[in-house]
Amino acid sequence: MILELTEEQQMIRDVIREFCEKEIAPIAARIDVEMSFPEETIKKMGELGFMGIPFPEEYGGAGMDTVSYSLVIEELAKVCASHCITCSAHTSLATNPIYEFGTEDQKKKYLPKMTSGEFLGSFCLTEPGSGSDVKSMKTFAKKNNDGYVLNGSKAFITNAGYADIFIVFAITDVSENGSGMTTFIVEKDTPGLTVATKEAKLGWRASDTRQIHFDNMFVPDENVLGEVGNGFVQAMATLDGGRISIAAMSLGIAEGAFKAALKYSKERKQFDRPISDFQSVQIMLADMATEIAAAKLMTYYAAELKDNGKPFSQAATIAKLYSSEAGTRIAYNGIQIHGGYGYSMEYPAERYYRDAKGCEIGEGTSEIQRILLARQLIKE
Repeated sequence: MILELTEEQQMIRDVIREFCEKEIAPIAARIDVEMSFPEETIKKMGELGFMGIPFPEEYGGAGMDTVSYSLVIEELAKVCASHCITCSAHTSLATNPIYEFGTEDQKKKYLPKMTSGEFLGSFCLTEPGSGSDVKSMKTFAKKNNDGYVLNGSKAFITNAGYADIFIVFAITDVSENGSGMTTFIVEKDTPGLTVATKEAKLGWRASDTRQIHFDNMFVPDENVLGEVGNGFVQAMATLDGGRISIAAMSLGIAEGAFKAALKYSKERKQFDRPISDFQSVQIMLADMATEIAAAKLMTYYAAELKDNGKPFSQAATIAKLYSSEAGTRIAYNGIQIHGGYGYSMEYPAERYYRDAKGCEIGEGTSEIQRILLARQLIKE
């Protein structure tokens, strides 16, 4: 189990931390209120290599490991969850499937532009009527000569309004009871692809989330990702890795909320002394620090298992479940410590709370995580 970062890991952590403090922290509150997508800073992140951390240099990536990637996600989330989820969805959900399942031609065509941030990616699995119940998907792809014609809709798609590449899942064989699913690489200018208006959300407000629609959209055979009919397996494998990202994001939000609460508790005075002197506040701070320590160990244990080529699905599920729920508890305590000011947008406490809640829902709700974990345990 990882107990100490390598020099390279420390370097990437320090670089992204400095970038966050200088470039993201000054705009985080404003873009949250305005719900404005941070195009400029996302572009800078691509130029600095942050959008392709875990991919080989031959495809334009940084050639680093999952632990390094998780450090980037954690540091982004400490400052701005919207920047974080934009990077996370692009990297682990959109770029990674092409790297894991794509042909060499597909990798050479798409990966360099995605790892450099020139292209932004989007993962299109959830539908208006199917979230956790993936196999009830309605989007259908009908074989037509040298390609497929897609019809249907997707919902809550991160990066949709700014994406250049969409990883789209559709049913290709209805006789398979919903499991006959195939994955497609769809480019943004494809005729028949329509992107709806931006969703207004509780948290992650500067992140771009929309519905997308497919109306007789033709996708050539060369843009089928992996084997026809293997889309469900690919989606589940992608989400396994994505759960490490959400765990790291939850950890970062928790650390940001804790840092803000600790600072405020030392500055805020009541009854002629800092509120950090009161045991009720000290107990909350102690609980917050303890849960952060536990979440950190779980998250980086899962990342290290993945880096070592060992089974990591169960560890990722545990890390995602615990870290996301701990993040919400920590952010809640952060508001309590701030008191009335925690309910005000003058301080970041309320933003951390809103952003933390999304981590309990995205890439599988807490309830789904528990079901997955229980099934894994029973099979052992």
